[in-house]
Amino acid sequence: MEGSGSVEPRRPAWPDPLMASPIVDLTGITKRFTQRVDLAGRIANVFGAGLHETVVQAVSDIDLAIGEGEVVGLVGESGCGKSTLGRMVAGILEPSDGAIRYRGVALEAMTSAQKRAWALGVQMIFQDPFASLNPRLRVGETIGEAPVVHGLVDKGQAADYVAELMRRVGLDPAYARRYPHQFSGGQRQRIGIARALAVKPAFLVCDEATAALDVSIQAQVLNLFMELRQSLGLTYLFVSHNLAVVEHLSDRVAIMYLGRIVEIAPTEALFDAPNHPYTQALLSEVPKLEARRRAYRPIEGELPSPIDPPPGCAFHPRCPHAGARCRTERPALRAIAPGRLSACHLNDG
Repeated sequence: MEGSGSVEPRRPAWPDPLMASPIVDLTGITKRFTQRVDLAGRIANVFGAGLHETVVQAVSDIDLAIGEGEVVGLVGESGCGKSTLGRMVAGILEPSDGAIRYRGVALEAMTSAQKRAWALGVQMIFQDPFASLNPRLRVGETIGEAPVVHGLVDKGQAADYVAELMRRVGLDPAYARRYPHQFSGGQRQRIGIARALAVKPAFLVCDEATAALDVSIQAQVLNLFMELRQSLGLTYLFVSHNLAVVEHLSDRVAIMYLGRIVEIAPTEALFDAPNHPYTQALLSEVPKLEARRRAYRPIEGELPSPIDPPPGCAFHPRCPHAGARCRTERPALRAIAPGRLSACHLNDG
């Protein structure tokens, strides 16, 4: 039961999340990964190799508030840190610095009951639906295990609860006794969505949740996300490199580059008039039917290494507008219009 492949028109923009208390609020979120010298490296150092531990700053000083019921798209090139940020929001990774607040309460200040509410209230849907499912568990067990363990559903009612969830995501409940390998990619992603919904979350982190699917199946899963948003009042952080998907689904878009957010804007405003040079470059790469006469110009250069990021603005080695100030001073992410933030020195002129 995959449903129609057509994509529904975008809903009107969701109310400004700043008008109400955000459901998730990130302040100064930073994540560093340290790769220590292994045994072989220590042996090599005895002979003067000079190896030392490597620190990668995957996410740097992120501020982001997401309003109740909002969909925020998080976009950037591979390796920019967007999946790492999503995993921190979902509680899979712990930030090195900064604070995450869920419904106004910082995680480190939560009571045990509040931590449980956060752990159940924020769920993640992964890119690879096959790798994220236990191949030894039947689908009914995969979906029904967590709500029973957390006391949301009695064990005797689990089968009916699983059947209801499977119908909600477009799967036949008769398939509950099948194993993941017996399903198609789109069906497996629906299983992953049902598993996330089983603990009655308010917030879903979708990490490239449609990237591994065929284009026609992507449209069906996107329609499902939109339907669930309306029927359950869900909030999404939608991590993706697909700008067409983000434009269709999101109310606001945050653009990441080398671990930092460089622009945040309402979706329509960002796609109509991107401000940051990196955002402009990303959008210029999107194929358009009306752009037949425009020469295709990819972003020049490669994404710098997070082990040794460039000084100043991280985008300056690839930016056609970079000046002397860009090479030495990192621009702050600041308001350039109501509801719009950008980190570019060109806005100071």
